[in-house]
Amino acid sequence: MSEFRFIIFVVIVITTVADCHKWPPKNKVLHIGGIFPINGTEGWQGGMACQPSAMMALEDVNSRFDLLPGYKLKLHWNDSECEPGLGALVMYDLLYKPPQKLMLLAGCSTVCTTVAEAAKMWNLVVLSYGASSPALSNRQRFPTLFRTHPSATVHNPTRVKILQNFGWSRIAILQQAEEVFISTVEDLETRCRESGIEIVTRQSFLNDPSESVRNLRRQDARIIVGLFYVVAARRVLCEMYKQGLYGSSYVWFFIGWYEDNWYEANLAQEKIECTREQMKEAAEGHLTTEALNWNQDNQRTISGMTVEDYRKRLNAELLKNGHDVTVRFPDGYQEAPLAYDAVWAVALALNRTMHRLAERGRSLDDFTYNDAVSAGEIYSAMNATQFLGVSGTVAFSSKGDRIAWTLIEQMINGQYNKVGYYDTQTDNLTWLAEARWIAGKIPQDRTIIIDKLRTVSFGLFVTMSLVSSVGIAAAIGLIIFNLVYREQKLIELSQPACNNVMLVGIVLLLSSVILLGMDGDSVPVVHFPIVCQLRAWLLCLGFTLAFGAMFSKVWRVHRQSTKSKEETSKMKEKKSRTQSAKSKVDWVLVGLGFIDVLILTIWAIVDPQIRTLENFQLENPTDTEEDIKIRPSMEHCESKHQNIWLGVVYGYKGLLLIFGLFLAYETRSMKVRSINDSRYVGMSIYNVVVLCLITAPVSLVISSQADASFAFVTAALAFCCFISMALIFVPKVVEVVRNPDRPGDGDDETDQTVSKEEEERYRKLQQENEQLQQLIASREHKLKLLNQRLLERNASVNVNGVTPSPIVSTANNTTVSTPPMSGSTRTTTIHLPPAKKNSEVRFSTSSMEMLPNKTRVGVGIMKIHCTETIVTDTASSATPTTLVFNEQVVDGSGDDQEEYEEECVAGVELIEKITDSPMFQRGGAARSPEESYL
Repeated sequence: MSEFRFIIFVVIVITTVADCHKWPPKNKVLHIGGIFPINGTEGWQGGMACQPSAMMALEDVNSRFDLLPGYKLKLHWNDSECEPGLGALVMYDLLYKPPQKLMLLAGCSTVCTTVAEAAKMWNLVVLSYGASSPALSNRQRFPTLFRTHPSATVHNPTRVKILQNFGWSRIAILQQAEEVFISTVEDLETRCRESGIEIVTRQSFLNDPSESVRNLRRQDARIIVGLFYVVAARRVLCEMYKQGLYGSSYVWFFIGWYEDNWYEANLAQEKIECTREQMKEAAEGHLTTEALNWNQDNQRTISGMTVEDYRKRLNAELLKNGHDVTVRFPDGYQEAPLAYDAVWAVALALNRTMHRLAERGRSLDDFTYNDAVSAGEIYSAMNATQFLGVSGTVAFSSKGDRIAWTLIEQMINGQYNKVGYYDTQTDNLTWLAEARWIAGKIPQDRTIIIDKLRTVSFGLFVTMSLVSSVGIAAAIGLIIFNLVYREQKLIELSQPACNNVMLVGIVLLLSSVILLGMDGDSVPVVHFPIVCQLRAWLLCLGFTLAFGAMFSKVWRVHRQSTKSKEETSKMKEKKSRTQSAKSKVDWVLVGLGFIDVLILTIWAIVDPQIRTLENFQLENPTDTEEDIKIRPSMEHCESKHQNIWLGVVYGYKGLLLIFGLFLAYETRSMKVRSINDSRYVGMSIYNVVVLCLITAPVSLVISSQADASFAFVTAALAFCCFISMALIFVPKVVEVVRNPDRPGDGDDETDQTVSKEEEERYRKLQQENEQLQQLIASREHKLKLLNQRLLERNASVNVNGVTPSPIVSTANNTTVSTPPMSGSTRTTTIHLPPAKKNSEVRFSTSSMEMLPNKTRVGVGIMKIHCTETIVTDTASSATPTTLVFNEQVVDGSGDDQEEYEEECVAGVELIEKITDSPMFQRGGAARSPEESYL
């Protein structure tokens, strides 16, 4: 078999080479212009696929030596972005830049309108591969235009035939304000009136279709024909979803030349406010009518390829240009065969023209923009062109329109399925398969009642699931962090076991987010009670482990900060004895967990939760004359005594929250070295309490709104978990990252924030310390001055021998008598209150000299201002104590005498202070020198 194929291949090669020798080489170039809409944001960007397809055709045409012998075609093209102004600029650029162009290729109806209307001024024939506007069929306005793309009016007979087939006699029309759609709607209205079909409303929009879609709802439209470009179609589809104009009650007719996945493409770039799932849901079941752009027979075309050969080659070419057709087809993919056949039509028309001109002794090289003869020959040749291309049989009507059948498709499960064909010329509708409807029956064009289940939107569910997954990954990472760095003081003094329990609770809480988003669309009804039970267990146990761990920490801080010194020392001794036992049982967490397990187990056995549907009141549309009602319903997990169980759980958790809040407030300014993150734990408790107080009542209020309730509850859960992890663990992670090798001393770690009370106390102590230091310095300065003056006085007395005059001072039964000043030694007697018998007295001089350790009463000796003083005491306690001062003074008068008297008074005051002190008057056992020091 392989040998036979090889022989055939050799024969073909030899034949091809022989044929090549029959024709002259293609040394001359015929130039044609091309305008392709590739970029831009509005209209149709079909040039993405049509331009590569046209270049493929150009390559195939130039490889045929029997076609345009001696010539090869060259395509000069540019991007019009489907903008008429830019398209006109591109056309003028192509025409006024050499070389001269023989023909023009154009796409996009608005651009073709401008180009085709102006091209006749240059005697140019325009061939459009992607323009469906019915207005282009006007031969007086566009005399040189031909189209391989069928006119949009070819869809209208098909639409009317489908409406009659399903018995729909009442429709609405929604159109974009573009000429191509305006003329199509006018033709459709005429055909509907002729067929007895009522058009209840015709809505038009320019960019924003929201108001027009709302008007369709007000007009009770059920069968709707939509005419707009694909960008506007996505906006319409999203607004359909928002307004509820989709589902089993509605049938939409869309244009069939959109790409298969048009409803889910470019949503973010075009800022569509609907998710892919919502768009898919809204698009389900709609019908499309499309002129056949692909040959339905697997036979070889004029290029020698079958349709499948062309498809594979086109896909490979698009892949080279950066379009992954396995993911998404680029715009214009359905019209790509039309562009391919358009280039072949140009080549065949020029080939025929070349022979016609040769008969007249002319050639295509002689063509100019003023050459009406050559232009007429090209027009006649194009009008007579007919061949089998990859898009089917290519032939043109007298108006230059393509003659084609119409394909009917329906979207089922996100895919377009072929359901029938319609032949306009024979008025024959052929069904390939039955249409499938969402409700299992043909929708009505009047009112019906719809049961609608309120579920969490897929986009919201995916978003919150991703957020919770990130939180779960973060919690697991922090658990690993705690285990890896558990030997560091920073981690060791933060109760890592308690922190790990809290992280496990956070993992359970964030896992419940996924279960909260599951509904009847994603979970079978028989398995829904299991989901209900898992929700309760994960929420309760997760809260207990997460909040309970924080509660346990503040409880320990509160206990340690309220114990006495003796109890604290005992705890330290006990802790030192049990230092080796690092894993301790946290009985607070054990108790809280036991309560949860007990309640949940009893609840699951006695009164398990089941799936229930809450039906809301029937919603009436704006037009109450029509029998249109929607019965919304929503799924809930409920048990027979749901309120009792919720009351028990909420009451128990509420008391725990209140007590935790109290402990956090009480320990707000306390620091315990063994729990170095107690302040951040308190802040986390504040956040948990506030969010619980807000979330619990609000969730009850919005429980009938699936998206709002799910978003609010899960957002509060995620926010609470993320805030707690950030407050408690971020400082530790940052410190460890900065100093990975430092073991840490525990005193310089996370919880070093000083309270305001401590700061105020520290400031006051500093002020008092400064005042005392100033006072001490002042007294020392005065003391130094007095010592200096006394030294000077003593020196003066010894030199001059002055005797001071007597001074008598009475204070507190103390008498001081001073003999007259003379040059001899004199005795000063001071009468003091009696001192107790058998008491011991020790004295210190102002120069800080200490008396001997043992000095008896009546024999004590002290030095006052460098003068020797004898202290005597009588035997009886009733007699006063006599203190004798033996002083060496110098004779003198005046100032010296006054200073002497002042010093005597100062000495008396000093002795009064000594004798009045408790140490002087107190009897009993002897005191140490430190106790008796004055």
